[in-house]
Amino acid sequence: MAYKNRIKLTICDTEYVITTDEPESYVIEIAEELDRSMREIMESDGRVSTTMAAVLAALTYADQAKKAASSADNLRFQLKDYINDNTKLRAELEEFRRENEKLAREIKELKAGK
Repeated sequence: MAYKNRIKLTICDTEYVITTDEPESYVIEIAEELDRSMREIMESDGRVSTTMAAVLAALTYADQAKKAASSADNLRFQLKDYINDNTKLRAELEEFRRENEKLAREIKELKAGK
């Protein structure tokens, strides 16, 4: 993979240089979010070190990612059901349309035969 962006980030007063193919603005945004999260953790308990805050933040983000993936899987399953239902309903609709056309022709023939 060819990395195109070399980005300098500061998280909890420590500088990191990373290379990525992600847009710089995106990487900076998530780094700022991580910095805020870690600082909130450290401010809530003065005994929490930067490393501990990083682990706690990582656990929080891993939990959120796992729940989001589970939610996405559930939505995909529901969507698949909706698509299957839609397909069945379209087939029924087409059948009803054909039946309606047949009945309309029969009515027309009966009226013409009077």
